Amino acid sequence: MTAESTVPSPGGRPRAADHGFSSIPSLPPFSSVSSGSSASPVSVIPPREEIGGYRFPSGGRTFARRPSRLPLPAVDIGAALAGGVLALPWPHPLPLALLVLAVLRLNAHGSLYRAAHTPAVPALLDELPAVCGRIALSWCALAALLATYSPQHALSARALVLGCAVQALLSCAGRGVVHGHRRRALLRRPRAALVVGRTADAQRVAAALLRHPGCGVRPVGVVADAASDGEGLPVLTTGEEVQRALIQNGVQDVLAVEPSGWSEQVPLLRALGESGCAVWEVRSDSSAYGRSDRLAGFACRRLPMGRRYGSAGKRLLDVLVSGVLLLLVSPVLLVCAVVLRAVDGPGVVFRQERIGKDGRPFTLLKFRTHRPVDAHEAATRWSVANEHEMVWFCRFLRRSSLDELLQLWNVFWGDMSLVGPRPERPFFVGQFSQTYPGYAARHRMRTGITGLAQIHGLRGDTSIEDRCRFDNAYIDNWSLWQDVCILVRTAVSLVRPTGS
Repeated sequence: MTAESTVPSPGGRPRAADHGFSSIPSLPPFSSVSSGSSASPVSVIPPREEIGGYRFPSGGRTFARRPSRLPLPAVDIGAALAGGVLALPWPHPLPLALLVLAVLRLNAHGSLYRAAHTPAVPALLDELPAVCGRIALSWCALAALLATYSPQHALSARALVLGCAVQALLSCAGRGVVHGHRRRALLRRPRAALVVGRTADAQRVAAALLRHPGCGVRPVGVVADAASDGEGLPVLTTGEEVQRALIQNGVQDVLAVEPSGWSEQVPLLRALGESGCAVWEVRSDSSAYGRSDRLAGFACRRLPMGRRYGSAGKRLLDVLVSGVLLLLVSPVLLVCAVVLRAVDGPGVVFRQERIGKDGRPFTLLKFRTHRPVDAHEAATRWSVANEHEMVWFCRFLRRSSLDELLQLWNVFWGDMSLVGPRPERPFFVGQFSQTYPGYAARHRMRTGITGLAQIHGLRGDTSIEDRCRFDNAYIDNWSLWQDVCILVRTAVSLVRPTGS
């Protein structure tokens, strides 16, 4: 949580960009902003659809149709019902439902429904042990339940074997049909892909994929730091060329070759992920990531660079929790306002422009605990100076974080979220966007009262580089449960005497 006025200090001072990522020559700089010592606000965030200085389309592109998630679960449900009807002495709906739910849960846990999200279609023989093992486990669990709670309907050994055999046979046959249909569809219309990495490695991976069309991935270009003099796919070295390839080819997948190579292109990969592409990390050598997906023999794994869904659930959580809290703490807000007015004069509410989602400014509300000298100091100084000179009640509000309670109104009206990256002033967003690669990418999500960085102690005058890393990790791995955990941990630590 940030303060109202600032004095730079080593913990939070922007340092030289010695930890930054290098970018592809000729591509736009990481942030198209400028900063200065002027007190006037500056434009500091790339406009909508632009991440890290790269602008790629997020809509209007024609994609090859992605396979549906439904066929594989439907096959497993049908096989379980058929096996249950043939093997159970009394095919009651309850044991049939338990059998179906057990199979679906075990298969989902074993990633047996992920074919719609992998670059290539898995082979049936590779899945056979996992499918049959989970079917056997489901039938054994059902037999144990019936023997325990309904002994008169206990399964015989013959019925158990029959049920397992019928369900396994139908499930494997159905999966073979689904996988075969998907494989033929990919051969007819493979998914266009870009390969990102060092020129030689990227061209080698692209050539191997072109030699194995059964992978269902067709490279259409290589994004590298230098053009290639030899044969191979066209090398894209500018943002305009990448965007043209995305639009003309309907690119769906991005293959980032080698960890040491693609890490320099994190802003580019984030932008490609935000545009709707699935981003994969690929190793061009023989090493693998344990159990991993394979493309033409190369180990690959999905990178969390794409869009995160569930925004409706996040917004619902924000409205419900902020609304209830506003009702519960309204007496506390009233008492704080009255005491603050009595001990420190008029001007109880502090309003300040902050940068929110997609670079849109909004007015943040807080209880005023410090009076800046002027608007320039309020906009351009980092942490509160001379906190010991504050009125006692103002120090209490800051150390207890009660001065932040008014931001529940920002959450309720949609300017902020309960959990997300902390919003900052335009001056510092411009400064940090230039100094810390990935800072502008924090604004992919609505800003919050608390966040992953804050529960790890990154509040007040702490490292901006660390905050940026935690904020982007939160966005890349977002889930509603993670929000709940962060809120609980924030509530537990709320009474600690730390500044905001």
